[in-house]
Amino acid sequence: MKIIRSAKCSLKFANEIKLAKLSDVLDEYTRVVNLFIESFWRECPSKAQLLKPIVDSVLPSWLSARLRKVAAREAIDMIKAARERWGDDAVRPTHHGKRMCVSSTIATLGASKTVDFDRWLHLASLGDKLCIDLPIKLHKQFHKWDSKGKRLESYVVTNEYIQFAFEVETGPKKPKTVCVGIDTGIKALASLSTGEQLGTDVEEHIERIHRCTHGSKGQRRASRALRQRMAEVAKEACDKASLVVVENLTGITKNTKLKRRLNKSMRRSIGRWNVRFWLDRLRMTCEEMNVSYRSVSPYQTSLKCSSCGCVDRRNRSKENFLCRNCGHADNADINASKNILERFLTGPYGAGCKPLSRQLSTE
Repeated sequence: MKIIRSAKCSLKFANEIKLAKLSDVLDEYTRVVNLFIESFWRECPSKAQLLKPIVDSVLPSWLSARLRKVAAREAIDMIKAARERWGDDAVRPTHHGKRMCVSSTIATLGASKTVDFDRWLHLASLGDKLCIDLPIKLHKQFHKWDSKGKRLESYVVTNEYIQFAFEVETGPKKPKTVCVGIDTGIKALASLSTGEQLGTDVEEHIERIHRCTHGSKGQRRASRALRQRMAEVAKEACDKASLVVVENLTGITKNTKLKRRLNKSMRRSIGRWNVRFWLDRLRMTCEEMNVSYRSVSPYQTSLKCSSCGCVDRRNRSKENFLCRNCGHADNADINASKNILERFLTGPYGAGCKPLSRQLSTE
């Protein structure tokens, strides 16, 4: 199995003149991409059709024809992504970020010219006879992926960093002998169907973020510490399984202010919890460790008894679960993780999760 991983190297070592030139290129590139989006929105050409008349359609622009073609390709990708996601309701996208995706035709990673830096990224064919050499210091993550995989000749260039991409061969998936359901929570980041709970200190990290002034360096450090802890828990969870099943959590903060569904403190905790980062990190760790990753509907997993199947809102009281029907007692999150695993194993897990009467009432 092949996976793509990335590493970002800071541009803080570049001088102000080079950064100013790079900023001018990025501003013009963003403008050109948006012009192409406006031109292609009604009738989007394929990338094979990007010949000189189309590439020159955004003139006047001081960007080179080569870089304008890169901008046109990005515009096509953004239009296709918007239409695939939203269909007929798609709104014309806008290129906001000061970033550009370039290949070896524009950027070349060369050897160090001095002992102060590890590499130099040479940007050429930008237009207006402009060339920029950006100094780069490599770090642990870059060396990790560079040693494990093949560095791709494509780069994401911004005002603050250069992002490198690597293609890594991880080998075949592990045999699905140990299947584990994982319930995601704040008290315990990962509650496993085996009865273990990992990341019970995550709530402390969230409280640390709350105590910091919004936007301060302390808050950024606390957020990085939380993400690092999530990465550690993800690796620990994957060590214990050959197949991981999680809930497909989307829109958990939607309408939380309505009808007093959650108080202000809980809404803040969920906001700092960053569940999307956690699930993405868990999925990526599974890919790196050859563990299969699946997701199921979260419908009533917290209210259903994993022993008899009884669903009752009164079964759960905070972190405790006590079935009103059979008397089964368990930790509420561990009970939910067992239901998550059962939902996958008894699949198909997309259909049949909600009672038939509920389905009919919503049709």
